[in-house]
Amino acid sequence: MKPKRFSWFVRDISFYKKLILIALPMAGQSVISFGVGLVGNLMVAHLGEGSISGIYVANQIQGILHMFVMGLGAALVILAAQYFGRGDTRSVKTFTSFSIQLAVGVGAALFLLMTFFGRPILSLLSNSTPAIEEGLVYMSWLRWSFIIFAITHVMLAAMRCTGQVNVGIVASTTAFLVTIFFNYVFIYGNLGAPEMGVAGAALAILLARIVECVVVLTFVLRIDKKLKYRPKDLLLRNKTLSFDYFRYGLPVILGDITWGFGNTAKSAIIGRLGTSVIAASSIVGNFSQLFAIFVYGLASAGSLTVGQVIGKNDFETAKKYTKTLQVLYPCVGLISASVMFVMRSAVLSLPQFQELTSETMEFCFQFFTILCVTLVGTSYQMSTLQIVRAGGATHFVFINDLIFVWLVMIPMALLGLLVFDAPPWFIFFAIHCDQILKAFVAVVKVNRFRWMKNLTRTDQI
Repeated sequence: MKPKRFSWFVRDISFYKKLILIALPMAGQSVISFGVGLVGNLMVAHLGEGSISGIYVANQIQGILHMFVMGLGAALVILAAQYFGRGDTRSVKTFTSFSIQLAVGVGAALFLLMTFFGRPILSLLSNSTPAIEEGLVYMSWLRWSFIIFAITHVMLAAMRCTGQVNVGIVASTTAFLVTIFFNYVFIYGNLGAPEMGVAGAALAILLARIVECVVVLTFVLRIDKKLKYRPKDLLLRNKTLSFDYFRYGLPVILGDITWGFGNTAKSAIIGRLGTSVIAASSIVGNFSQLFAIFVYGLASAGSLTVGQVIGKNDFETAKKYTKTLQVLYPCVGLISASVMFVMRSAVLSLPQFQELTSETMEFCFQFFTILCVTLVGTSYQMSTLQIVRAGGATHFVFINDLIFVWLVMIPMALLGLLVFDAPPWFIFFAIHCDQILKAFVAVVKVNRFRWMKNLTRTDQI
C-alpha cells in the first residue's frame, strides 16, 4: 500500500483544537495589552506630535524591561512546560521562583536608573527636545509600574506552562478598561481631576498595572488548582535546577535582552530623523502589533505544544507537529499582512490623526507598507525559531539574533543614516530587514530536527 501523500501533516482534530484554545486567549491578551499603550497614544494625539514622540521615546525603556521579562517568561515556559508535561509541579514552582526574583531585581534596577539618570538616558534615544521633555514627564509616573509589571508577567508565564491562558485575557481586559477610564479622567481632567496630559496617560497605565497584578495574584493564590503556587514557594531552592535554568534559560534571557537593546538602538536611529518620523514610527508600530496578534498567539501555542510533547520523549509526534506548523505559520502571516495593507487607510483616517502633518502621514503609509512585507517573514521565522528554542536549542536562537541584530540590521541602518543620507523609508526597512533574512536560516535549522532535546531530568530532584 502506498503511503498517504503529506503523511507528515497532522490530521488529528484535537491538535488544532489545542492550538486554538491556547492561541486565541493569548492573541486576545496580546491585543488588549497592546491596546493599553495604544489607547494612551490615541488619547494624547490631540496634544501634538511632541507628546506622541515623547511617549514613544519613554516606552523604549519600558521595552527593555518588557523584553527582559519576556525572556524570563520564555525561559520559564521552555523548561517548566516540559516538567509539567511529566507531572513535576515542584520543579515548575522552583523555576517560577527563580524567574520572579530575577524580574523584581531588574525592575528595581531600571526604576533607580530612570529616577537618577532619566534625562541622559532619554537623550541617547532622541535629539528632539520636545520628545525628551515629554518623555521625562511620562516616565516620572511610568517607572513606578516596573516591578509590578515584572511580577505580573512572570506569574502569567507560570500559568501558561500549565495551559491556563484565560487568566491572562481576564487580567489584560481589566487593565484595558481601567486604562481607558483613567485616561479619560487624568489626560483631559474630567470628574474633578486635574488635566495632566502626558502625565495622566502614564498614571493611567500605572493604575492599570496595579489592578492587573491584583487580578493575576488572586487567580494564582486563590483559584488555580494545577500549580498551587504559594508565597512560601519563593524560598524553594535546588542547585541542579538552578544549573539547568541558567544553562538553558540564560541564552533565552540574553537573546531577548539583545533583542530589547536592538529595539532601543533602532529607536535611537529613528530618533535622529525628526519628530515626524518618530511620530509615524510610533503610530504604525502600535497598530501593526494589533494586526499581528494572531501570529504571536499561534507562535506561542505551537512552541508550548511541541515543548510538552518533547517533555514526554515523543519525538516523532513533535516532528509531525513542527512540519504542520510550518504550513500554518506563513498562511496566518499572509492573511494578517493582507488585512493590515487593506486597513491602513482606514486606520490613518481616524479623527485623532487628522491634525498630523502631511509629511507624517506620508511616512505612516510608507512604514505600513514595509511592515506588511516583513510580517510574512516574521510569521514564519519567529514562530519556527520559538519551536527550536522550546525544543532545547536555546543557544542557537541567541547567536542567530545576535548576528542579525548587531551585524546586519543595525549596521545597515547606520550606514543609511550616517553615510548615504538615505530616506526614512529605507532606514525603516533596514531596521526590519532581519524579519525576512532570518526566515532562510529558520527553514534550514528547523527541518534538520537536531534541536529536539528533552530538558527534564529523569533522576530524583
